[in-house]
Amino acid sequence: MLTGQENQENVPPGGKAPPGGKAPPPSTAGARVALGLLRGAQQRPGLPLQAARSGGEGHGAAAGRPIGGQQPFTIHVDEPDGEQRRRGAPATQKEEAAAALGLRAAVCALGERRPLAPLGNAMELSFGSPSIMDISITSEAEEKKPNVNNVPDYIGDIHTYLREMEVKCKPKMGYMKKQPDITNNMRAILVDWLVEVGEEYKLQNETLHLAVNYIDRFLSSMSVLRGKLQLVGTAAMLLASKFEEIYPPEVAEFVYITDDTYTKKQVLRMEHLILKVLSFDLAAPTINQFLTQYFLHQQTNAKVESLSMYLGELSLIDADPYLKYLPSIIAAAAFHLAGYTITGQTWPESLCKVTGYTLEDIKPCLMDLHKTYLKAAQHTQQSIREKYKSTKYHGVSLIDPPETLNVL
Repeated sequence: MLTGQENQENVPPGGKAPPGGKAPPPSTAGARVALGLLRGAQQRPGLPLQAARSGGEGHGAAAGRPIGGQQPFTIHVDEPDGEQRRRGAPATQKEEAAAALGLRAAVCALGERRPLAPLGNAMELSFGSPSIMDISITSEAEEKKPNVNNVPDYIGDIHTYLREMEVKCKPKMGYMKKQPDITNNMRAILVDWLVEVGEEYKLQNETLHLAVNYIDRFLSSMSVLRGKLQLVGTAAMLLASKFEEIYPPEVAEFVYITDDTYTKKQVLRMEHLILKVLSFDLAAPTINQFLTQYFLHQQTNAKVESLSMYLGELSLIDADPYLKYLPSIIAAAAFHLAGYTITGQTWPESLCKVTGYTLEDIKPCLMDLHKTYLKAAQHTQQSIREKYKSTKYHGVSLIDPPETLNVL
């Protein structure tokens, strides 16, 4: 986060105020500068991104015009037949006619609704006698209040469903090899920026995890120019906020936080494109969801929970090697490593029965996560470490990782 003179030098000429006419607080102003890292400042692929502005590319080229003969977004050629049709390709005349007939039938069905039949004697009660009404609304559920600490009976069904869906919503692990203009390092910068955006607007951790999932699934199917990568991340965060948050930030807020690199119309168009590519499948299971499940089955202390969440978010930064692991595996490795670091405990037997994962199953991911944990302080992107230094998360990012792991 830039402050002082650095901050003033990076404010665009004219000093545009945020939506509503209020001057941004120092933290927000710094975020606008730091979040402009993905503007396509360089034309040659393979070079690291710079924070310099790219001569008006944000408004002109971002509108969808080719840059240097390249289209901003192109569909990967390795997709199976029928994939484009599912994502919004032009429909045939027969399909349009069928859709029109279906809509007409739905309208007719709505027009034929009849008033509800009278209840008759079903509600005949003597309103002069309150005791009758009191007896009628008394139920056994009110007499026996449920214990909120008990794991509900259907939690096993929820876990089974999440395990099925995580396979369907898994990005392609080698998609970056087919991206001609972006790299894993650029993706890491984007995710690091999204962490700052989440903290700036006090968004849920689940929103961040969903946004990263949307980005990876989108990039698995579409080639993107580096100048449009931040636009993809912005629209993905907007979608995740709408899906997860009670009061999501408005589109204008996301436009402002990108330093007006993109317009509101461009963000909404990108949101539309992401929805098409994802086939509107937004309820993707995340590492955060599986950790919540594990916390219900295995009671632990708050520090272990916070450290588990910290390790889970660290895995979001690096596409390699974590895209090859399912969220449930990464969550299991994070839970085990956090417990081992704080209390010395290993993978509990209760979670082994629930998940079906043995220590041997999670060992490869566990070793990768341990390496990431050891090198976290030296990583180029530090937003997650800064986030988990706060007292809200018990300062778990300041805890020294164990030098070795006992995974025998």
